[in-house]
Amino acid sequence: MIVNYLHKLGWFVGLVLLQVLILNHIHILGYATPFLYIYLILKFETGTSRNELMVWAFFLGLTIDTFASTPGMNAASTVALAFLRPWILRMFTPRELLDNIVPSFDSLGAGNFLKYILVAVLVHHAMLISIEYFSFVPFLLLGLRVLCCTLFSIVCILAVEGIRR
Repeated sequence: MIVNYLHKLGWFVGLVLLQVLILNHIHILGYATPFLYIYLILKFETGTSRNELMVWAFFLGLTIDTFASTPGMNAASTVALAFLRPWILRMFTPRELLDNIVPSFDSLGAGNFLKYILVAVLVHHAMLISIEYFSFVPFLLLGLRVLCCTLFSIVCILAVEGIRR
């Protein structure tokens, strides 16, 4: 059990450093910025309680907010993702697999895993970017930014998942 928490803590530190030092400075055409730090929340076991997941998500988002000078935006959107994650996962996971698996290509299958990642990342990014703009910007611009960030983040998540395989 302690080894599991140390493993998650290692991923926590690694993803925060990667996000803060490298990925926050990437802005493709001013629209697409990858948010890879949510990979930690997406890869928790299905048997993890929602409260534990939300605590991890809060501290992950708060750490990113601290380094990025974004007061609570990442924390709010990451906690919302952690809250909705069990429902999102239930949509794409067969009932017999809901016991205690780690979502991946192998455990869910390629199609279900891609759908899970797509919906989860879209929910997180829609919330994060809506909070970031929080004004009457053109709705098309907001949608374009959410879509670009979602696609770029999914590519990064699939790259990390491919490397881990």
